[in-house]
Amino acid sequence: MAKKGNRIQVILECTEHKDSGKPGTSRYITTKNRQNTTDRLELKKYNPILNKYTIHKEIK
Repeated sequence: MAKKGNRIQVILECTEHKDSGKPGTSRYITTKNRQNTTDRLELKKYNPILNKYTIHKEIK
């Protein structure tokens, strides 16, 4: 019987987009290892609506 993996899919959402007042959202889907990274993930990703790199945080 195969055990369940530690990798789960997470959604990253832009933190600066809500403050800008522009419509739409910038979201990315990625995977993380649940055992090694227990806290929420934060990565710098490109936001095509704002045309710059911003911090994207993991949402539930």
